[in-house]
Amino acid sequence: MPDYATRRVMMVDTQVRPSDVTKFPIIDAMLRIPREEFVPDALRETAYVGENITVGDNRVILDPRTLAKMLDALDVTQNELVLDIGCGAGYSAAVLARMAQAVVAVEEDDSLASDAESILPRVGAEAVIIHKGPLTEGAAAHAPYDAMIVQGGISEFPETLTDQLREDGRVIALFMEGALGVVRLGVRQGAQISWRDVFNAAAPVLPGFEKQKAFTF
Repeated sequence: MPDYATRRVMMVDTQVRPSDVTKFPIIDAMLRIPREEFVPDALRETAYVGENITVGDNRVILDPRTLAKMLDALDVTQNELVLDIGCGAGYSAAVLARMAQAVVAVEEDDSLASDAESILPRVGAEAVIIHKGPLTEGAAAHAPYDAMIVQGGISEFPETLTDQLREDGRVIALFMEGALGVVRLGVRQGAQISWRDVFNAAAPVLPGFEKQKAFTF
């Protein structure tokens, strides 16, 4: 039987801490949430490797370093409502649930959403609501959100989601440009989001977040 608890500590000590992520809530959540529970059975042995884990077409569980650094920049607090876009089977939502007041996790893949609904209560993540629907549409019924995070690459950030972020709310997303990407932290100011670059990473572009082709005659 693999010793996943030891692997979890090793993940934090070799992938998270060396990436200058030292906030206690992030370290604590990543040490406590059993990542292997959210990985397809055939890939459990890879649950703690330092790379993205594929869970479907253009869908991944972000590597621990990338997720930890995104959470570090987003700086979620215990009184906040967070929108987790593209939660997959729920790993990111479970981590966030230990840091925020509540998490609304959006998933459009029925199979992944069903997995999330069964796994999250099992790992004690009761503060998560799973919302089934297109990722780009978010979950307007629970808006406005204090913070948002996108679990995969994007080319553009849709206005639909901007509208669901409260004034001065934060969003973190990985903007892909070809094979390379940059994680940006955004703050809503009026109808716009003001972005700044945080660090480099890479992940497949999520369904619906591709760059819209300009209409030409």
